[in-house]
Amino acid sequence: VQLQASGGGLVQAGDSLRLSCAASTRTFTDYALGWFRQVPGKEREFVATISGAGRNTFYADSVKGRFTISRDNAKSTVYPQMNSLKPGDTAVYYCAAKWGGYPYVQISAYDAWGQGTQVTVSS
Repeated sequence: VQLQASGGGLVQAGDSLRLSCAASTRTFTDYALGWFRQVPGKEREFVATISGAGRNTFYADSVKGRFTISRDNAKSTVYPQMNSLKPGDTAVYYCAAKWGGYPYVQISAYDAWGQGTQVTVSS
């Protein structure tokens, strides 16, 4: 599966932003999708994940209540809706796919990665 992320940009603290990640596969529901982020000098960290059917979601504590992950299986696309953005959310955001449908928070569980999209939140 190939992933194409988009939607990043420069926003102010408190603003909202929705990223998207389109997958090139005919078996999209066989994949759990995740979002991760990374800042220079730090390890990539888990943000959110959603199961293949979209019934199960998990979030990092740092984004819980502010971010919502969803997927449109008809469009083979996954979205994180990011609200109440903070400067600490500034990072390159990556989408990832894991075959098998059940969502995992571990980076090592994911089989394919998108190219990343920059999100910058100014104070």
